[in-house]
Amino acid sequence: MTVETTKPLGIETTPIPGFLRIDLTVHGDNRGWFKENWQREKMVALGLPDFAPVQNNISFNDEVGVTRGIHAEPWDKFVSVATGRVFGAWVDLREGPSFGAVYTCEIDPSVAVFVPRGVGNAYQTLEPSTAYTYLVNDHWSPEAQYTFLNLADETAAVPWPIDLDQAILSDKDKAHPRMAQVTPFPAEAGRRVLVTGAKGQLGRELMERLGGAGYTATGVDLPEVDISDTAAMDSFPWGDYDIIINAAAWTDVDGAETPEGRRLSWRANATGPANLARAAASHGLTLVHISSEYTFDGTAEVHTEDEAPSPLGVYGQSKAGGDAAVVAAPRHYLVRTSWVVGPGKNFVRTMAGLAAKGVEPAVVADQVGRLTFTADLAQGIIHLLDTGADYGTYNLSGQGPVVSWADVAKRVYELTGHSPEAVTPITTEEYFAGKQVAPRPLISTLDLSKIEATGFTPADSMERLEEYVAALGDQAGLGD
Repeated sequence: MTVETTKPLGIETTPIPGFLRIDLTVHGDNRGWFKENWQREKMVALGLPDFAPVQNNISFNDEVGVTRGIHAEPWDKFVSVATGRVFGAWVDLREGPSFGAVYTCEIDPSVAVFVPRGVGNAYQTLEPSTAYTYLVNDHWSPEAQYTFLNLADETAAVPWPIDLDQAILSDKDKAHPRMAQVTPFPAEAGRRVLVTGAKGQLGRELMERLGGAGYTATGVDLPEVDISDTAAMDSFPWGDYDIIINAAAWTDVDGAETPEGRRLSWRANATGPANLARAAASHGLTLVHISSEYTFDGTAEVHTEDEAPSPLGVYGQSKAGGDAAVVAAPRHYLVRTSWVVGPGKNFVRTMAGLAAKGVEPAVVADQVGRLTFTADLAQGIIHLLDTGADYGTYNLSGQGPVVSWADVAKRVYELTGHSPEAVTPITTEEYFAGKQVAPRPLISTLDLSKIEATGFTPADSMERLEEYVAALGDQAGLGD
C-alpha cells in the first residue's frame, strides 16, 4: 500500500495533565513508509518534555482484540506503533485533583502519545500483527511502585471498541481492582528529592524547606554516602528518586592547595558531581548542582552565566571540573552562587562572635560581591523545579548593593551594638602576606537577570543580613 506524506509534526494537550498526543509525519512511497518516531530536538522544541529515554520495549500482538492494562508505572513513556493500529486508553491514577481523568484515541504509525509516570496505560489491538512500541526513561524493576486498574472499571468507563467479553485478556489483567479499591499513585512521584551534603548550610536549609513545598526529601552525607565513590553510586537505588540536589562539596579553599587537599577537593567537587551526572542521565533524573564564583578569576565587573571558566586556585579548578560534568546531564540546573550564609559556621557568625569578644579584626576590603542567604538559595532552587524553568546554568545570589567583606563585617559589628570602627579594612595582599593560601577572585558579583526572568527575585542581601544577625542575638562564642 502506498502511503502519502501525512500531517506535520504537532503536539496537543489532553484532559490529563502532562499527557500529550503527538502527530508524527509519515513519508510513504511504493516501497512502504518511513517516520521519525522519536526526534528529540524537534519534539522538545514543540513542547514535549526532554524525558531522556533509556529503554525501548516492543509488544507484538498476533490478533485483533488483544487488550492489555491498565498499568501505571514510575517512569514516563513515549508510545507509538511500528505496525498495525490500536485503541489506546489512559486513566490518571495519580493522587490529586485529576485522579480518574480519562483520555482515549487511536494510535496508528502517524500518532504517538507521551504518558507521564503515574498515568495508567492500556490498549486494544484493532489490526492483526500489531507491534506496540514504547520508550521509557527508567529501567524496569520488579521492586518499582506500580498501580493497576481493572479494564472493565465502571467509573473510568473506557469505551472499548471490542467488548471485553470478546477480547483477549490475561488472567492478571482481569483481576485488577476497581477504582474504589485503587491506591492512587503517590503524589510525590516526580517530587522525590535526594539532597547530598544534607548536613551543610544549604543542605540543612533545603531539608527544612522542601517538605513545605510538596517534595519528599531524603538527606545523605558523609560518611554514610560518598558521592565520589563511583562503585557505590553505580549501585545506588536511583529508582527511589526523581531529583538530585547536590549540595555536597569540599569548601576548604586554602586546604585544597595542599597535596592531600588537592586530591580530596577533586574527589568531592569533580568526581562526585560526575557520578551524579551519569546517574541522572541514565535514570532520567533532574540534577541540581551548586557551583561557585570561584570558577572565575574575578576580573569581570559582573559574572554572567556564559562566562568561560578561569579559576585561580585548586578549589575553583575542581568546581569547574564538576560543572563540566554536570552540564552533560540532559536535565540539569547548575546554580552558581557566592558568599553563602546560613545555619552553621560562616563569616557573619564569626564576625558576630568576634564582636561579642571585643576583638578588633582586620578584614579585606578589595574583594567585593553579595552575600547569599541559604533561605534565598533554597527557595530559588525550589522555584526552578516548581516552574519547570529551562534547564541550564543560573546565577543565584542575594540582590542589593555590591559590598566588600569589610563592609559586611562593619555592618555586623554595628547590628550587634559595637562600633564598626573596630573593623580595619585592608587589602587581600596585606591580609595574606607571608601565608601559603589560595588566590581569591576580587570580584564575585553575579548577574541575576536570567533567574529573575523566570519570575524569581532574591531578597536584598543587606536586609537579609539585618534579619540574620537579629536572629543570632548577641551570643558569646558565635564564631567558635
